[in-house]
Amino acid sequence: MGLLDGRVAVITGAGSGIGRAAAEALAKEGAAVFATDIDEAGLQVTASNISAAGGKVETLIQDVTDEALWDKVMDQAEATLGSPTILVNNAGIAIGGAIPEFSLDDWKTQMAVNVDSVFLGTRAAIRKMQSSGGSIVNISSVAGLRGAAGLSAYCASKGAVRLFTKAAAVECARAGWPIRVNSVHPGIIDTPIWQKSIGRLSEGMPVIPDVPEGANALDADTLGAQASPMGRPGRPDEVADLIVYLASDKSSYINGQEHVVDGAMTAGG
Repeated sequence: MGLLDGRVAVITGAGSGIGRAAAEALAKEGAAVFATDIDEAGLQVTASNISAAGGKVETLIQDVTDEALWDKVMDQAEATLGSPTILVNNAGIAIGGAIPEFSLDDWKTQMAVNVDSVFLGTRAAIRKMQSSGGSIVNISSVAGLRGAAGLSAYCASKGAVRLFTKAAAVECARAGWPIRVNSVHPGIIDTPIWQKSIGRLSEGMPVIPDVPEGANALDADTLGAQASPMGRPGRPDEVADLIVYLASDKSSYINGQEHVVDGAMTAGG
C-alpha cells in the first residue's frame, strides 16, 4: 500500500530535475501521474521511467503560461486517470541580470512562467477539488525567502509564489473547501538547470563566488559546497520526498506553510 493509492497527481515541469523526481516519487507511492512539460523528449523519459517501475502515467506538452490550456490539462487528467487530487506547480525558469540593464520583457517573462502559471494552475485545481478535496504544492525557492544580487526578478517571482500560496490556503480553508496549499523552497539542488543557460546570472556581477564573468552554466557541486553548511548540493529525490509528504494525508494539518530544503543554507540568516 502506498501513501497515495487512488490519488491523481498533476505535475508541471516533469521532464527533468525536481519535476521528474517528484513525478516518479508520487507514482511510487501509488498516485496516477499526469505529467506535463514543454520538453517533450524529457517528458517521455519521465513517463518511461514511471511505466517501467509499474506506475500509471499520462503526459501532455504544456506551456504553463497558456491560460486556456490549463482547462485542457485538468479535463484530460480527469478523463484519462480520474479526478485530480494533487497538483504540483513545479515549472519555472531563472533569468538573472543587474537591475539597471534588466529589460521589462525579461521581467515579464520571468513573472509569466514563475507566477502566472502558479496562479493559473492553482485556480484550475481549486475548481476541480472544491468538493473532492486535495493538496496543492507550489515550488518556490530559497530565493523567495531572501534577496540575492543579480536575481531580483527571480527573487520577486519566488517571493510571490510564497505569499500567493499562503493566501490561497487561507481562502480555501475559510471557504470550507478541503484543499491544502503549501510551498516548497529548495536551495542548491543538483539538477540540469545548472547546465542550461541561466539568463546572464554572472554577467559583470559577483553573484556567486568563483563563477567566471559571462559564464552561462554553473556547477552544482561547487555551489553546494560554498552555499550549504552541509557542504553539498541537495538531490532531487530529497525534495521529491517532501512533496510526497505534503501531497499525502500524513500532512493533513499542514497548510499555508513554507518548507525549506536547503541543507541549512538559510539557517544562518
